[in-house]
Amino acid sequence: MSTTVAPAGLPVVLLHGARVSRTMWRPQLEALARAGRTALAIDLPGHGERLDERFTVDGAVAAVAEGVDRVGGRAVVVGMSLGGYTGIAHAARHPEQVAGLVAAGCSSVPRQAASAAWLLAVRHVFMRLPDKGAWLNQRLVDAALPPDGARAAAEGGFALEVMDDLLVAMRGTDPLADLARVACPVWIVNGQWDHFRLQERRFVAAARDGRLVVVPRATHLASLVRPVAFTRVLLEVLEEVDAREGQAVRRSSQARTPPARAAESGTTTTSSPRAASARGVMRRALPPPR
Repeated sequence: MSTTVAPAGLPVVLLHGARVSRTMWRPQLEALARAGRTALAIDLPGHGERLDERFTVDGAVAAVAEGVDRVGGRAVVVGMSLGGYTGIAHAARHPEQVAGLVAAGCSSVPRQAASAAWLLAVRHVFMRLPDKGAWLNQRLVDAALPPDGARAAAEGGFALEVMDDLLVAMRGTDPLADLARVACPVWIVNGQWDHFRLQERRFVAAARDGRLVVVPRATHLASLVRPVAFTRVLLEVLEEVDAREGQAVRRSSQARTPPARAAESGTTTTSSPRAASARGVMRRALPPPR
C-alpha cells in the first residue's frame, strides 16, 4: 500500500475509483508529503494488489476501516467515484473514524437506468471480448486523462473483471440515506464537466453539514485531470477540518477546567478570524433541489 508519513495534522486516507487502484493518487500523495501530512492510499477489493478478491460493499468498507486504523484511528477520508461512494458508506457506519469526508465524482444515485445498461454491456459485450475490453479501456484512459494522469492510473493495473460485482453491489447502496447519517462535514467535489454531477444538489442537501466544490475545466476524474486544482481543494479542506478539530479539543479542555482556574490562566473562548470564517462556510447551504 502507498503511504507517506509525517507528524502534522490529521491523516488522510484516499480511496480510488473503479477499475484503477491506489496509484491514481500519486499526485496527491506527493503534494501531501510536501505539506507534511500523513497520507495512505489503499486498494479496494477487486483492485490493485487485491485483484483476486470479489468486490462487495461490506468488504470495501472494512478495507477503509482498516486503512483508517493504520493511520491512527481517525482521519479525513477522500474518495473518487467508486471511492467516494465507499467513503460515504464507511462514514455512515464508522462515524468515529472520520473527521471530514471528501466525496468526489459520485453525485449520482447508482440505481438508475444508466447503471443497468452499463451492467448489460459489461456482461454481454466487454467480458466476451478476447481481451475483456482492455484495448478499449486503454483508449478511453488515453483520451480522458493527460499523460501524467494516465500513467498514474495505469501504474497499478486495471481491474476489468471487477465491474460485474461492482455494479451489482453499488445498485444496492443508498448514498443519500447514508449521507443523512454522516456526522462529520462533507465536501461534495465535482469536475465542471463531470457526467456524475446529475444530482449533486440532492447529495449536498442530504448531508447534515455539506458543501459543494466544483473544479473548473475538469471532467470526471478531477484529481487526475486537474491535479493541482484538486489538491488545492484538498489542502483547504484539511486546514478547515484541523481548525474544527482544534476548536473541539479546546472546548473539551475548557469544560474540564474549573472556572476560577480558567480565569487565572487567561483562557478565553474567542475564536480566531480564520475559525470564524470556517464556521461561516459550514453554515452555508445550497437551496433545496428543484
